[in-house]
Amino acid sequence: MAFGGRSAPEVPRPSATEIPDGLTHYRSTPLFDERSTPAALKSDHCTKPGVWGLIRVSKGRLRYCVTDSRRAATSVELTTDSPPGIIEPAILHRVDPIGEVEFQVEFWTTA
Repeated sequence: MAFGGRSAPEVPRPSATEIPDGLTHYRSTPLFDERSTPAALKSDHCTKPGVWGLIRVSKGRLRYCVTDSRRAATSVELTTDSPPGIIEPAILHRVDPIGEVEFQVEFWTTA
């Protein structure tokens, strides 16, 4: 829709709350803790197009931040009692361990 002769600015949409049906699990990371979490996971990064992820915390707490400008900025504390963190394909995000933590990432795809 035009706004003063220009397109209206794009409003970031919320992050996904579940992965789509019909995906196939194809790999999982090793179990990471606060010492072994790779620096790349603590910096903004993304999965490949078509690849979804689930972050499952098995001990402690982990902050999951969606930082992509195409999504509303979110910062969620994941625990053993919370639903897994949902990683959307090609959307920038990062994790921050909060004290002692253990977590693993599962990767899912359509192919």
